[in-house]
Amino acid sequence: MTPPTPRIVSLLASGTEIVDALGLDGYLVGISHECDHPPHLLDRPRVSRPRFDPRGLSSGEIDAAVRRAMTEYGSVYEIDEPVLEDLDPDIIITQAVCEVCAVPTGGVREVLGARGIEAEIVSLDAHTIEDILASVAQVARAAGNAETSRSATVALRGRLDAVRDVVRGAERPRVLGIEWLDPPFAPGHWVPEMIDLAGGRNLIGEAGRPSREVRWDELEGLDPDALLIMPCGYGLEGARADADAHAERLRRVAPRAIAEGRAWVVDASSYFNRSGPRFVTGVEILGGLLHPDLLPAPASEHASVWATRR
Repeated sequence: MTPPTPRIVSLLASGTEIVDALGLDGYLVGISHECDHPPHLLDRPRVSRPRFDPRGLSSGEIDAAVRRAMTEYGSVYEIDEPVLEDLDPDIIITQAVCEVCAVPTGGVREVLGARGIEAEIVSLDAHTIEDILASVAQVARAAGNAETSRSATVALRGRLDAVRDVVRGAERPRVLGIEWLDPPFAPGHWVPEMIDLAGGRNLIGEAGRPSREVRWDELEGLDPDALLIMPCGYGLEGARADADAHAERLRRVAPRAIAEGRAWVVDASSYFNRSGPRFVTGVEILGGLLHPDLLPAPASEHASVWATRR
């Protein structure tokens, strides 16, 4: 049985944000190397690290490094085992969605077995919006605070419903989202649903399925009404720099959207890639971009128009 005040280690950024949304901050004793929100929880010990330093690498170089790490180690990340053992957690939050995005569940089980650590693994396996909301309840139950999830999820659903209600009946622009640029990836999991909720019509990528690699020539000819540049794990400035590096290809894919000022870079790391509560802010951001006559424009640190430099 989970103790009344369990010691929680979160090995993924969305898990840390869920802990915060549930008001369980006092239980959190360790976080992952990727955790960057909320600020008041970033003093916890870091329990994981990447097998390579992505700083200064292009998206193509990161892709190559990820593939090498998967081939050589079977994982992009490693756990700081002595730190984890010292923290003596009762609960470890991890994920089973993507081996590239965060420490996978299998790797955590191996470390626990090797070190003799007895902890409950809470593996979040969100592929849809409903899955994300269910993850909030899953963490609350594991911490012995199931009742705390209701108010959190009701508030999140209320914000989603507000966007849905405002854009209902509006013309739905054809939206092309790109989740990685070298090679290009079509969005999957919950992102197509986010586009739909925000009043758009997703052109490529399937809700509830993994993001998938595509070819640039598959994207040419789609001529979307709107282009969303949302590279996985990138903040706004990183997304803009990567878009600039692939400007010629993007011009061929979405010439009309770019010319009409309906091509945007977004802070994908914070609001689109994570299966945590801030995806709702992502829906609100998209709503403001796609339907500026109906919803407030997003803050400049969340999204901005992208234009090619000729």
